Amino acid sequence: MTEKKAELQRGLEARHIELIALGGTIGVGLFMGAASTLKWAGPSVLLAYIIAGLFVFFHYALNGRNAVP
Repeated sequence: MTEKKAELQRGLEARHIELIALGGTIGVGLFMGAASTLKWAGPSVLLAYIIAGLFVFFHYALNGRNAVP
C-alpha cells in the first residue's frame, strides 16, 4: 500500500510579496526611529516599549481567542 504525503501548496502571488516587502520596509523604519528616540529620551523608552508591546500582545491574543470557535 502506497501512502501519499501531504505537501504544502506554494501560492504566493505578486501582491503577497509586495506586502511582505512593504512590512519589512516599515519595520526597519520603526527601528530606525526607535534608535533616535532612545538616544534622546534614554532607557525609560525601553520600559515604555515593553509595556506597549505587552498591551498589544494581549489585545491580539484575546481577539484571536474570540475569533476561533
